[in-house]
Amino acid sequence: MRIAAEFSFNRGSEIVRAKHDINLKELETCIKSVDASRYMTKKSKEKTMPGKMLYSPRALNEAFDNFLVSKGWVKHREKCNYPNQYYMSDYKPSCLRNGAFREMDFVKNRLGVEVQFGKYAFMVYNVCAKMTIFHNLGIIDEGVEIVPVKAFADQMSTGVSYFEQFVWDLEHRGVADIDIPVMILGIDT
Repeated sequence: MRIAAEFSFNRGSEIVRAKHDINLKELETCIKSVDASRYMTKKSKEKTMPGKMLYSPRALNEAFDNFLVSKGWVKHREKCNYPNQYYMSDYKPSCLRNGAFREMDFVKNRLGVEVQFGKYAFMVYNVCAKMTIFHNLGIIDEGVEIVPVKAFADQMSTGVSYFEQFVWDLEHRGVADIDIPVMILGIDT
């Protein structure tokens, strides 16, 4: 695979290059080492493309996992203790369970990385919420979001979002005071 595009959200590219050059080189090597053709293993059951072979997001994520974990990157899981003081006194919530958590795909040297081959809302959540939360918890300082460009996303299931759409929204949203620097990499086969 290859890096086809890059967007700097809140000076993310500049700061990641300055503070995490070695880690960024590992991410670039990881991307180049993934032979996407090995992961076109998902047979579509969708009405618009029945039987068509597509790239498997799960298998692609596993390829990133295998490479990055071997280089010392770790998943970071944060337990969620949901508050219950906001419920009405006569309401007994059933959703307060002990197993809830949030997870960052990869963390190394306070750099958080998310690899996202899913729906659009997850890309926005990763950059505009999750990375800020993990920063506030003292886990990361900057982030990298790895997403497919449109040409790659078009060869996956319907609804997979892509770099161009994501960047357009971030540019029109703007940067808020709580946003952390994030480098967004658009990848292709």
